[in-house]
Amino acid sequence: MPQSLLSSPQRIWEAPTNAVMNGEGPQNMPGAWQLMLLGDGSPTRHLRLLTGHEVEIQLIGMESENIHSSEAPIEVKELIPPLLRRQVWLKCDSHILAWAESWWNQIEAEQHLQNKHQPIWRNLTQGRSELFREVDGLALVNANWLESGFGEKGPFWSRHYRFFRQERELTVIREVFSPELEKWLGSTKRTIPKCI
Repeated sequence: MPQSLLSSPQRIWEAPTNAVMNGEGPQNMPGAWQLMLLGDGSPTRHLRLLTGHEVEIQLIGMESENIHSSEAPIEVKELIPPLLRRQVWLKCDSHILAWAESWWNQIEAEQHLQNKHQPIWRNLTQGRSELFREVDGLALVNANWLESGFGEKGPFWSRHYRFFRQERELTVIREVFSPELEKWLGSTKRTIPKCI
């Protein structure tokens, strides 16, 4: 049963947009983590490949969003209102490996999120239509409910990106990754980087 949406996590540090757009991550970040955070591939596919288990979506909720939150990515302002916000936990074999929220125009959401319990990527690619993903942001974020969900102390690595279809923004997605991914990607520091 979906519950009320969680408040967006607080940004503790955010990379400069131009660095993210150029694919530049913090110095000393392992290559596998750079691919996960700055690459334009499907994170649900990456999680399945890493763990060997299908990604299950635990829907937290979907609600209308009337006010642009200061914690939402700035790119959300490019979407045509009225907006809908969706939040999910991403699990592989009972392990919560990520949390995600996405913003949509309500009509687009009705068209493209036919199965609310499937990953967005699976919903969007069912008709094999062409999509373009642009990674816009990299951050360290924290929230008490994230610490509880991941069973780890924060902060946590986060990224946000947009999907475009026919040169138009379709959705803005923010993902936050569990430190448990270090089992597959190697250890990474979750402290404010000195430089990028």
